[in-house]
Amino acid sequence: MAKVLFVNPNKWGRGVTAIWIASHAAYLKQQGHDCALFDCTFYIRWTDNENAYNTANSQYQPNGYDALIRWNDGDVYSDLQTRVDAYRPDVIFSAALSSHIHGEGEYASIQYYHELVSHLETGTLIVAGGLQPTADPQHTSSRVPRLDYLIAGESELVLGALADSLDRGERELEIRGMVKVLPGGETSPLVKQPIIDDLDCLGEYDYSLFDDQMFLRPYNGKVLRAVDYELSRGCIYTCSYCVETVIQRYYGFTEASRRGVLLKPKAYLRAKSAKRAFAGIRHLHERYGVTLFCCQDTNFLTIPAVVLKPLAEMIDGSGMVIKLYIETRPEGINESTIILLKKLKVDGVGMGVEAADELYREGNLHRYADQDKIIHAFDLLHEYGIKGTAYNVIGFPRQTEESILDTIKLNIWLKPDNVTVAFYTPFIGTDLQQASASEGLFDEYAYSTDPQLRTSSAEGDEKVK
Repeated sequence: MAKVLFVNPNKWGRGVTAIWIASHAAYLKQQGHDCALFDCTFYIRWTDNENAYNTANSQYQPNGYDALIRWNDGDVYSDLQTRVDAYRPDVIFSAALSSHIHGEGEYASIQYYHELVSHLETGTLIVAGGLQPTADPQHTSSRVPRLDYLIAGESELVLGALADSLDRGERELEIRGMVKVLPGGETSPLVKQPIIDDLDCLGEYDYSLFDDQMFLRPYNGKVLRAVDYELSRGCIYTCSYCVETVIQRYYGFTEASRRGVLLKPKAYLRAKSAKRAFAGIRHLHERYGVTLFCCQDTNFLTIPAVVLKPLAEMIDGSGMVIKLYIETRPEGINESTIILLKKLKVDGVGMGVEAADELYREGNLHRYADQDKIIHAFDLLHEYGIKGTAYNVIGFPRQTEESILDTIKLNIWLKPDNVTVAFYTPFIGTDLQQASASEGLFDEYAYSTDPQLRTSSAEGDEKVK
């Protein structure tokens, strides 16, 4: 039995039940291995306290969350060393892919993880996965020289194969999807692994490693018991700024229509069965008292109807007092899907507005979303009593001040229940990052890329009418 220590380098200072931890723990335990978690979330000298930050700038309602949390004033580096010495893992692992690819620091987590393990004294194998190795394992290796191996693409089965190999006493490791970090920042050759085409094979995601207070979540001025959850992986759209396109290319999905939609996307869009998804929801509700499921699926309404329709019937007839928060695109909201969302007990829908100027969105972002459909989507949510959140981004390459003001005006028109604003992040490997770097608009590589955390709000006197 191999022992794997997960490290959650979360700097958000609030409960984020990272989906990759739950999925990897489920698969490894299913294969007979042991897992443990070292979680940095509530180390007060490590975290940036995203809840306090976004409450102060009015993105969040006051909620009393921080008063419920037991903060840790210890030294995160020495405590990690103590945990490694006591647990004696065969592998230390972090920063994997999941459907949680945009928010809650998943992209930047490998940077924070490397910072942590750089202080470790251990002979244990140190491994990382995630978006950056998937986009560019060669250059990523030179930025994280303390690591022994990198995993590109989805890593549950790869990490399982690594644990199996170590259990057999093998030390010369050649596993598809995994590269060795060599002296000088080079890597061994990458042989890509197949895409996981059956999410049910991972088992029922295991949230037992999380401390109980990780299930507390601020939500619309209240504190609920919540988890981050995924029913599916993949998105059919090819927006130029989106890290989803990095994963698409890794698995060979490179052909798209002129309207920015993958051709032949069925093999890329994968979902749990309705029965598996419902069993997971019921277990989390009954075992951990979870009432809010934050579904991090990149585009919830592209989950096949053969999954969503029976799942809706199961949830609707379950008697469970729960609610779902989902993320999707405005063009998916219509009179038919809104009824489905009500049966699924969807309380809130987050949708990307990004930037108001249609010509800019299409020409620079390759995001083809008709303005009328955006307005209609928010109108329907209002009509049916489902909360709508508008996601906005500022600081896109060549975005003007006028464009940002137009985006503010569009949000005023939409009247969303919640508005979030993130700074543009030049994710490596995306078309927009490569184009803007070649023009000298951004560095080739950016650190401190948590969109909500990397800078402080600036006060100004600009008024929008």
